[in-house]
Amino acid sequence: MEDLSNPNQYNGPAPGPGQPERQPGGQNLGVAALITAIITFILAVIPCIGLMAVIPGIIAIVLASVGLSQASKNDSPRGILVAGLIIGIVATLISFSQIFVAGEIARKADKWPGKIEKIVDDVQKDVMKEIEDANIDIRIQNGDDIVEIRTSVDKTERVKTLEELEMGKTSDDDTTLIRPE
Repeated sequence: MEDLSNPNQYNGPAPGPGQPERQPGGQNLGVAALITAIITFILAVIPCIGLMAVIPGIIAIVLASVGLSQASKNDSPRGILVAGLIIGIVATLISFSQIFVAGEIARKADKWPGKIEKIVDDVQKDVMKEIEDANIDIRIQNGDDIVEIRTSVDKTERVKTLEELEMGKTSDDDTTLIRPE
């Protein structure tokens, strides 16, 4: 059972007469700095989100610095504060590096649309050329019935067929053959 009559049972021995009461200087700030620094580090290593990790990184560095100054005044332990400071600095540097990488990408991005547009135009021209020069042959067989459809999409042949149709001539190629085999 706890002894509630002794308020110093968890804080060590009570200070002697004439000595100031010893308080854990900066330890609460150290825990806050360490938690903030760990969260900052996790955010900093995620692409795109790491850009925003600068703000909590700076907060972690400030918390750890203030905690270290308080700990040095009271001669308190500094382990958690130093850990929070180091992790906060590393996470902030990682986040800054992502900002510089994003800046380089943005700076060079103005050249990309022109290159991409040229590639798309080249592909479109190649596809249209292939379509214009294509021949289509369709053969459907159902039991003994066979239907064959042959057509050419060659531009010169299409012009010739249109001219023949305008003059009233019919072509032999515009009929559908149904042959039982």
